[in-house]
Amino acid sequence: MRWIWIDKFVEFNSGQNAVAIKNVTLAEEHLHDHFPGFPIMPECLMIEAMAQTAGILVGEAKKFQEKVILAKIKKAVFHDYVRPGDTLRLSAKIESIAPEAASTTGTITCGDKLIADIDLMFSHIDQNLAGKEFPKENFVFTDMFKSLLQGAVFQKADK
Repeated sequence: MRWIWIDKFVEFNSGQNAVAIKNVTLAEEHLHDHFPGFPIMPECLMIEAMAQTAGILVGEAKKFQEKVILAKIKKAVFHDYVRPGDTLRLSAKIESIAPEAASTTGTITCGDKLIADIDLMFSHIDQNLAGKEFPKENFVFTDMFKSLLQGAVFQKADK
């Protein structure tokens, strides 16, 4: 089973930036245990939501031809809790992109409140310098995964 931590894209400028929405609900099973009586969204899942938002942005910039994986969390600073009923806005921006890797910056907000600053590094693993071989099929951006994006509006940024 693949876990998807974003609900939809509300903005997508190819090769530049993307904004996704995540609605946090008490129907999400992990919230029942984290923490009973005061459910909050775990910070690691917010990092994963940002990794998915930014990773899709990086993958789309290369027409989903590369296998893009999270390589490093450069920064993850959390400023507030996220509770059921909150709607998160995940804003990701490509800082740099090269054949081997990409760097992104991002913020998570809830209304006017800053929840987190998250900066990530991604690897294009087929371009790695270690000479390791990976499967030919794109196990990151599978056909099933790409079908989830069909409703998203991808805008071409003015250059």
